[in-house]
This record gives sequence, structure tokens and C-alpha cells, in this order.
Amino acid sequence: GERFCVRNSGASAVVEGIGDHGCEYMTGGRAVVLGKTGRNFAAGMSGGIAYVLDLDGTFPDLVNKEMVDLEDLGNPADQDTVLTLIRQHVQYTNSARGRWLLDNWHEMVGKFVKIMPKDYKLALKKLHDEAQAMQQNGTLEVAHG
Repeated sequence: GERFCVRNSGASAVVEGIGDHGCEYMTGGRAVVLGKTGRNFAAGMSGGIAYVLDLDGTFPDLVNKEMVDLEDLGNPADQDTVLTLIRQHVQYTNSARGRWLLDNWHEMVGKFVKIMPKDYKLALKKLHDEAQAMQQNGTLEVAHG
């Protein structure tokens, strides 16, 4: 799909390859791309997170880096997110590519690039820090059960 996940505001989506302008103006949700992308990826992306499989190392040249940073998939929570979404993709579509990635996950996990909007990352950090401060001060009740 040309313009995959444009203006996505909360959906989780997996695709096996896209054209130009992927995740343009995305404000929320998660996108996982298991193949090639076109140019101008993440233009105007202010929220959400995308994960792109970059087998040949060419993906960074296709990203509009004005509003996003590129990161590796070193965080276990990110790895779990991508793995879960690929598993669901395989379950729903019987994707051969998805099955191959699952079978070779330990070799492939390092080939994913995380695309994170700069302002979104700051906002998430601020929310996290505020919640921690409230919890330390005893003003935040944690639900049990």
C-alpha cells in the first residue's frame, strides 16, 4: 500500500511491504512493516510507533527524519510488541513471510528499526516521570487484583 497507516490514530497494523509516504501524519497506534518501504516514510509522524524490518540497511535513507528518531529494537518491551504483532499477523493471514520471521526471530530481531516521533517520546517520558513521582509521594493508588 501506498501511504500505509497515513493518519493512523490508534490501530495496530502489520504489512509485508509498502510504497511511498508510509505512516505519514500518524498520531497513534503501532505499525509493523515486514518488507520494503518507499521514500518519505514518517513525514509528519507525531505519535504512535512504527517498526520496520530493514534487511539490507537502506531504510534510514527513506525516512523523513524531521519529526522522528530511528532506534534499534534493543528494548525487550518493543521486541515483545513486534513479536506479538507478527504472531497475530501469521494467525490471521497464514503469512509465509511472517512464519519465516518467527522461525528466525533471534537472527531477525536486530534487523528491525524503531521509528519514534521525537515529541511523542518526550510526552511519554513526562507522563512516566509524573506517574513515578506521584507513586513515590503516595498520591497515586495502584490497583491490585
